[in-house]
Amino acid sequence: MSGRLVFFGELLIRLTAPGNELLMQSPSLSVHVGGAEANVAIGLAHLGHDCAMVSKIASNALGRGAVAAVRGANVDCTAVTHHPGRMGLYFLSVGAGLRASEIVYDRAGSSFAATGPEEYDFDRLLKGAGLLHLSGITPALGPRSAEAALAAARAAKRLGVPVSFDGNYRAMLWEAWDSDPRAILSELIGTADILFGNHRDLSLVLGREFSGEGGDRRREAAEAGFAAFPNLKLIASTARHTVTADHHRIAARVDLRGSSHQTAEVDVTGIVDRIGAGDAFAAGVLHGYLSAGDARAMAETGLALTCLKHSLPGDASRFGQADIDAFHGGGLDVRR
Repeated sequence: MSGRLVFFGELLIRLTAPGNELLMQSPSLSVHVGGAEANVAIGLAHLGHDCAMVSKIASNALGRGAVAAVRGANVDCTAVTHHPGRMGLYFLSVGAGLRASEIVYDRAGSSFAATGPEEYDFDRLLKGAGLLHLSGITPALGPRSAEAALAAARAAKRLGVPVSFDGNYRAMLWEAWDSDPRAILSELIGTADILFGNHRDLSLVLGREFSGEGGDRRREAAEAGFAAFPNLKLIASTARHTVTADHHRIAARVDLRGSSHQTAEVDVTGIVDRIGAGDAFAAGVLHGYLSAGDARAMAETGLALTCLKHSLPGDASRFGQADIDAFHGGGLDVRR
């Protein structure tokens, strides 16, 4: 597959309490820039892919700083333009032990959420693209961004550009407006070649439950997804068991129409930051997909990046192929 990878979604500013403090425990917060689609773009850019972000940002210092951060990760931000309004924010308190991390969102009415499809020339932006990546967070933000996400997916389909879609279901965002998530998500998945989602995501859009446990249930759900959405070629997901805030067990799975692979479970301990781990997984799977890997290669690469992301502060994976190789090789000593 050739052509630039295009990512459409909101850039967010994250404000994090120091160490493992609660929010407002002390009068300081660290700043990171993220957003589901931007995180995947940054992860793939660090793996050598040509990535471009499409978005709207506030016409102020926060917006300019967000663009600078994403551009600094070698993601083309030419199509990130200014719009009156505000930046979406979120606040994070990192958990520890038996206390979970906590997020407070402050993103209603952001510049991105307020812009509709007429603000983007998707035919021009996607011409010659190798992939369009979207997530379910964009349509969940409100009716204007939902229309924009649908317009992007329809343009990609019309132009023959493969679509990658991460379900990222956020109930509170959908419930904040008069939405129909099942209908909107079904259309978006219908345009997708690649879906990041598990049996719960497919239950939502298909209106049915799946029996069994573990891999059997995920395969049943995948087969139902392939039957309902003829364009789908690949469904990828992770399974996470939380022992404590600092210790998780994670496995990864990729389902193709004719085959599948589920990795062994990995113990991830000493967690520094789990935010963006799902986006790191998506970057790893897409890296394997773009490199013509099979189900096993895609699942194992996705697993490597999602596990490595837990060691890194911030929202995005910044690891290269050497880091993936070292993960698979078990090399934990200092690299000199």
